[in-house]
Amino acid sequence: MRKPAEYKAISKQLADLQQQLLLEDEAESIYTDIKMFSIHKVRWRKYILSQLPIYEEQLAQLHKKAKSYNTFHFLYRTRLSKEELVGNYEAIIKLTAEAEQAWQKGKMNTKRFDKRFNNYMSVYAHLRSRKATQGLELAEGYFKDFHHSSGNWFYFLETYFLLAVHAGQYARAYELLQQAHKNPYFLKQRAAAQQRWELYEAYLQFVRPDQSPLKMRHFAQFVQTVPDYSRDKQGYNVAILILQFLYFLRRHDIEGLLARLEGLRKYEQRHLRDPATLRSQLFFRMLLTTVKENFEPDACARKAQPLLERLQAAPQPGEAYGEIEIIPYEDLWRLTLDILRQRVAEQAAAEQAARRRVA
Repeated sequence: MRKPAEYKAISKQLADLQQQLLLEDEAESIYTDIKMFSIHKVRWRKYILSQLPIYEEQLAQLHKKAKSYNTFHFLYRTRLSKEELVGNYEAIIKLTAEAEQAWQKGKMNTKRFDKRFNNYMSVYAHLRSRKATQGLELAEGYFKDFHHSSGNWFYFLETYFLLAVHAGQYARAYELLQQAHKNPYFLKQRAAAQQRWELYEAYLQFVRPDQSPLKMRHFAQFVQTVPDYSRDKQGYNVAILILQFLYFLRRHDIEGLLARLEGLRKYEQRHLRDPATLRSQLFFRMLLTTVKENFEPDACARKAQPLLERLQAAPQPGEAYGEIEIIPYEDLWRLTLDILRQRVAEQAAAEQAARRRVA
């Protein structure tokens, strides 16, 4: 076209865009490294945790140079990942709220910003920062944005369900559980995801027993056959061990209880030595007091009180350390004491009935 001035201008623009593309590619490479380690085994998540401040600074410098949505995206996701791994969920609530405000004011690319992911991170952070009631209100509003055929629908529903459980709204949690099972895409989830839902259902069945013989039989089979420790259930092994212990405690099955007690001890020695797993360590010790105090509820409550106070003060562990509390340990301890009190009441009633028969 013989337009040298325009050719020179467009060549400069192309060079600038190529430079920006290089910066974005570098940012994507850093972010991919972070994601690869973050989704791997717990020990790799701990490794990436130590490197995250360096990666975050590198991404911040790249974004400062490129000033593009892509570099913002990788920096923002990395900041969320870092706070999630260390368990700073208050920071995630703040970051997601700031991003929401910027999105509403049009200060970012509204077409490219994944608002649904931002909403998910917000409600998840509310769950982990013990703000279940607030998070439940947010989840009820955000859930409609997810299509039932999407895998993200199930991920969001898991958090929604856990918020209901942590808020003590078990009837609502049961409705959400039923909603998951009725979704025609339920069986298309990965096996691990389906097993998580089965574990959630088992916990809900334990807290609010359904007297249906079929459900009671299925619950008993699940609790007794699920592996005590499985690499496939990373993050849920403690929840499985605790549920098994409480199941045998409620059944007054001393032999099964002592076997699970040994499992708790071994798991704690092998996998719960890190200070970040303090909540699980403390709750395990609280469960041990039930056996040491011969299942006497008042003695157990008295002996475990210092542990309970430490548990209430202990911070929630970050994702780097893996374990999830399906029901908060404080609520499970109240349930444990209720089981022991019910056992004492049943024994007293049986003794009284025996005395009447003798008389």
